[in-house]
Amino acid sequence: MAFTNETAATTPPASPASAAGLKKNAIGTRDIVFMLVSAAAPLTIVVGIAPLALAVGGVGAPSIYLAAALGLGLFAVGFMALTRHVQSYSGFYGYIAKTLGRVVGLGSGLTAWMSYNGLQIGLYGLLGIQANLAVKSFTGIELPWWLYAIVAIGTVWYLGWRGIDVGAKVLAVLLTLETAIVAIVAVFVLAKGGAAGIGFDSFSPNAIFTPQFAAVIGLGFSAFMGFESGALYREEARDPDRSVPRATYISIAFIGAFYAFAVWIIVQAFGPNAVQDFAAGHLDTGDTAYIAAGNFGGEWCVNLMSVLIVTSIFAAQLSFHNTINRYTLSLSREGIFPKASGRISPRFRTPTVAGRDQTLLAVVLVAAAALLNLDPFTQFLIWTNTPGVIGILFLQALTGIGVVVFFTRRKDHNLRWYVIPSAVASTIIMCVVTYLMATNADLITGLPVGDPVNTVLLVFAPLIFAAGIVLALVLRRLNPAAYQRIGHAE
Repeated sequence: MAFTNETAATTPPASPASAAGLKKNAIGTRDIVFMLVSAAAPLTIVVGIAPLALAVGGVGAPSIYLAAALGLGLFAVGFMALTRHVQSYSGFYGYIAKTLGRVVGLGSGLTAWMSYNGLQIGLYGLLGIQANLAVKSFTGIELPWWLYAIVAIGTVWYLGWRGIDVGAKVLAVLLTLETAIVAIVAVFVLAKGGAAGIGFDSFSPNAIFTPQFAAVIGLGFSAFMGFESGALYREEARDPDRSVPRATYISIAFIGAFYAFAVWIIVQAFGPNAVQDFAAGHLDTGDTAYIAAGNFGGEWCVNLMSVLIVTSIFAAQLSFHNTINRYTLSLSREGIFPKASGRISPRFRTPTVAGRDQTLLAVVLVAAAALLNLDPFTQFLIWTNTPGVIGILFLQALTGIGVVVFFTRRKDHNLRWYVIPSAVASTIIMCVVTYLMATNADLITGLPVGDPVNTVLLVFAPLIFAAGIVLALVLRRLNPAAYQRIGHAE
């Protein structure tokens, strides 16, 4: 598909819908960092996903997070350079539309909206499981997972409605607590010398350059989902040209270091020769991290972790909820979604209708999963998350291409020499990781190779992207005014 010269950096005048706008100067660098890191759900990854990486990737699993941080750091170099030259409050949607054209842009906008919804809503299955386990361990009462999910959906809606600054304060507390429990477990493991002494086998070439490492590298990248959404908060940020890039780089560095350290601690807790078999044998129960905490910290540590993983998942859902609302706001401002979806709360200056609609979608999907008796983890979570992860990786690759196209045309002599090479390298990395995820889908879903469900999960994001392209072409022919607004109405 040819890229046209319609992708100028200038932006048309703001639409009437944005005249009232979101709350200005509401958040700073620290607030954005809390939202970006919370979206990555550090404790959730350590407890829920890292054991799978250990079971498949073995002792080298901690290094997949360092590799992902390096690849995403390269992506951030080009992405942040682009945000300084191209004004957009629409995240991937706006930047792709303004660099690769409106047709590709609308496909990206719908893909982003779908992807973040998939990531956010699927987590309600995991939250329901973990909340039930926590309550059962303290009270003996067992309730259906969907009941906890519905309560969480309502709470997420309320905090999103109250304002981005209120949500940031809540996320700051929750993120601090979940980081603290990992640090506490680490102190106990290191103080007692682990299971077989402290070693660094996880970072050796023999542990990294293996087929198993390549098979799970996608899990490393998926653990960072949401770090790129800082650009969506430019409208509400103080000094966005400084605060958004700073928050993005800090988030990538913190997430990469945190994950690598936390998973390395699990390796030390069981020993490099035993951890892979142990994790593989406990995938069904999902208690590898809990056993490590119990062995070295005691029962109180397990109990505290069982509560904090619920708040960790909740924090990620709140962060993704805010991200989705801002994509909905952008698409409604441009006439792609109903105009009413762009309505701003006069009291809290938040996208109140977008938040309501996202909440209703979550309720419908959770209710459907409950009625169909889907397993909340192996079916509901995996089936909604996988298209979301594929979609975000695809959008990151497109954004990298957009960076190269934009700066090649612009010929900005003040551009740092490493921006375009970083964008090229990150685009190649995203394509490779997407390929590895697709070819190893059976490891994620637990279904055999060739199963129709795997196929549907892998093609869902590309189909949404294609639908957006078709819609853009129809608008270009039948409604040129609407077409001109794609990715450009702020």
